[in-house]
Amino acid sequence: MNHQEVEVLAIGAGPSNLALAVALEELSPELASRTLLLEQHQDVSWQRGMLLPWAQSQVSFLKDLVTLRNPRSRFSFVNYLHSAGRLNEFVNLGSFTPYRSEISEYLLWVAQSLSRVRIEYGRRCVRIEPVLLPGGEVEEWRAELGDGSTITARTLVVGAGRDPHIPEVFGALPRERIIHSTEYTRGISRFDHGAPHRVAVIGGAQSAAEMLWATHQSMPEAQCTMIMRSIGLNGYESSRFTNELFYSSFIDEFYGAKPEARRQLLSEMHRSNYAGLSPGLLDTLYRQIYLERLNGAERLKMITMAEITAAGLDGDEIVLTLTDRKSGDRTELPCDILLLGTGFDRRMPWLVRDLAARAGLGEIAVDRVYRLGLPPGSGAACYLQGVNEDTHGIADSLLSVLATRAEEIVGDIQDRLAATELLAPFALPVAS
Repeated sequence: MNHQEVEVLAIGAGPSNLALAVALEELSPELASRTLLLEQHQDVSWQRGMLLPWAQSQVSFLKDLVTLRNPRSRFSFVNYLHSAGRLNEFVNLGSFTPYRSEISEYLLWVAQSLSRVRIEYGRRCVRIEPVLLPGGEVEEWRAELGDGSTITARTLVVGAGRDPHIPEVFGALPRERIIHSTEYTRGISRFDHGAPHRVAVIGGAQSAAEMLWATHQSMPEAQCTMIMRSIGLNGYESSRFTNELFYSSFIDEFYGAKPEARRQLLSEMHRSNYAGLSPGLLDTLYRQIYLERLNGAERLKMITMAEITAAGLDGDEIVLTLTDRKSGDRTELPCDILLLGTGFDRRMPWLVRDLAARAGLGEIAVDRVYRLGLPPGSGAACYLQGVNEDTHGIADSLLSVLATRAEEIVGDIQDRLAATELLAPFALPVAS
């Protein structure tokens, strides 16, 4: 079996770890040369399952991987546009929010532009084993990959995102008939787009609405029904006052707040990211429903205030049992394809839960600089990116804080290594 040893091992080549790679190259080139990113796919892509050609980000292009930390960086989104020969056109578009495909191309461009940090593709990490000392301290980490190879590192950074949430009520259904938003583009391609499918979309936020609209447009004979627990679709909460809570500077306030205040902030900001739709998509869906009613050919429907209390197979069709939350009445809805806009598991990713259990941790907790709490005296460190909303605020899983978070993590790694005099023997000349 192949084996590698590195100083920093980052799991997942998504925005979080790419921002970390950029920060390493700009702030600590010698450490960057001893850093490896693992990506299970064969390339870099953002929101791979929802790369719809018309979908736009809801975040300003200035909240890229680097600009809020270093506006002069060659890794900025503006420099990407210039390199792609599209800067004038983007300026003329007059939009702060790029298309989702543009951000995905930008991330790929950044990955290809790295000169010190290595990325290995098609490498899936299946387990991370802590190497323990007799007293229970973690000396280093050993990552086991799907191909049987291993990698050891003293510093581990997990930036692979949360696991998709598939509600238990759908557990008995055939997996090939269920498509979570994270795999929408690949999953929907398996079906005949000219057939009169009955499609049920579960959820009432942006991802569910995008799947609903994309399916309605690409399957002209399909009946598309959206089912949600709420009273109806809502727009994003996006006032300038609310958006100040996405500043990197707000993280200190959130982290230092009382538990009840954190819960209130997360609850009130839910619609700013998880429970709303963009204004353009809201208008598009409403107009389509209106036109179909006007023309007497309704293919797009919405069922609100409904709970799915059972789901099973009747022959070849999926049958959903819907309970009206107002009256308690039950109805059955047959369908052929189930699209889940049900978001992500609120728990830590399984990879983190597993490594914490193997390290004997009673709880999974990170400090202000995102470092996982390990037994005192541990020489190893583990940083968690994008899964710390409960302690660092709702922006933690978004693009808004990538640049400054990466700087904080790099600074902490440098301080920790300097304190143990591990960095100096490996120092390389800094590139001019």
